[in-house]
Amino acid sequence: MQRKFLSVIAIGVLLLIAGCNNNSTSDKTNQAKDTADKGIGKFKDVQLTHPLDVGMYSKGEAIFNAKCIACHKTTDEKLVGPGWKGVTDKRTPEWIMNFITNTNVMLDSDLVAQQLMVVCVSRMPNQNLTDEEARNMLEFMRKNDGKN
Repeated sequence: MQRKFLSVIAIGVLLLIAGCNNNSTSDKTNQAKDTADKGIGKFKDVQLTHPLDVGMYSKGEAIFNAKCIACHKTTDEKLVGPGWKGVTDKRTPEWIMNFITNTNVMLDSDLVAQQLMVVCVSRMPNQNLTDEEARNMLEFMRKNDGKN
C-alpha cells in the first residue's frame, strides 16, 4: 500500500516537473499521447503484415515457449505477468515492440508499463530480444488475438 502511494506521488511530481517546460500545451498533449500510444523506444511506425506471416508467428511461438510461458498465459488469466489475450487490442504495435525491446526504460518511465507492474507486483526481466525476435513475438500475439 505504501509503495503504491509513493508511486502515485512520484508520478504526480514527474507530471508537475514536465509541466514546467516551455513547450506549447498542444505539443505536450501530442507528445504525451504519442508516448502513451507508442511507448518509449525506437519503434515509431511498425508495419503489420496482412495476412499474418506464418513464419514470423512460428518463430514467435518458439520464443514464447522458451522465454515467456513461465510468467504469461495466452489467455486473459494473470500468472506472474498479465495474460496476453487481447493485448494487441489494448496496445499499439509500437508500444508492444518498445516494451519488449526496451523493457527497463519502459518500466522506469512509461505510465502504462508502471501501472501493469503495480497490478502484477513483479518487474518483468529484460529478455534481450532482438528487433526481429520482438517482431516475431508481436506476430504471435496478433495470431493469439485472432488477427488474420
